[in-house]
Amino acid sequence: MSLFNHGKPMTKNITTAVVLVGGSGLRMRPLTEDMPKCMIRLHGKPLIHWTLNWLKDYGVNHVVLGVSYRKEAIINYFRDNPSGIMIDFSEHTQDGETGEGFRLAIKRHVNDTDFFAMNGDELTNLDLKHFADFHLKQEGLATIAVSPMQSPFAVLEIKGNDIRGFKEKPLLEDIFVSAGIYVFNHAITEFLPQKGSIEKTAFPALAARSKLKAYKLKEKERWLTVNCMKDLSIAEKEFASLRSNEN
Repeated sequence: MSLFNHGKPMTKNITTAVVLVGGSGLRMRPLTEDMPKCMIRLHGKPLIHWTLNWLKDYGVNHVVLGVSYRKEAIINYFRDNPSGIMIDFSEHTQDGETGEGFRLAIKRHVNDTDFFAMNGDELTNLDLKHFADFHLKQEGLATIAVSPMQSPFAVLEIKGNDIRGFKEKPLLEDIFVSAGIYVFNHAITEFLPQKGSIEKTAFPALAARSKLKAYKLKEKERWLTVNCMKDLSIAEKEFASLRSNEN
């Protein structure tokens, strides 16, 4: 299955996305010693190229890139390789984490009532139209795309002292994790910290007010975070099913 999917343009007017690409990618060294993680090549092009292609396929025409580490590499790439999307750059500090990154990007460049937001190391074929429609229907301030957790370990079925079953790295259907892909309402800015992770600040505050919603990825929707060289290798293998004329 491909990690990417070419969907129909959205009928709802969510046309802006904020993508944070400011991390230093320490677990991807030495590839990230001279460039940010989003510029690592996957199937011949930077990771961020594929993210923007996916967004554009669903009618997104304005992307705000939250930049920090080696930001010149990203800015120069899009100067020399136009994406067909209006791109704004918002600089933040690495110490400020996702809270500062999203807060500054939204404050500087986003006027839309609802918009997509995501970390720049996520690869997915998530249907953004369904995702946006779900968010708007639920009327939360933020909706998180969630996926069943893939266990990194074998799971054992034990009765007494006997092992009765052995499942190698199963999908844990009743345990969900964040895919790092969101729809935000602009009012979320009231909950974004000056610095710090939104997972530890804004999201718990929204959850306490029943304003944080979960969109469960459908059976055919895939998601992968590129955090290390092993993840990149998996992404390359998944990419083999893409059309040969992808650009």
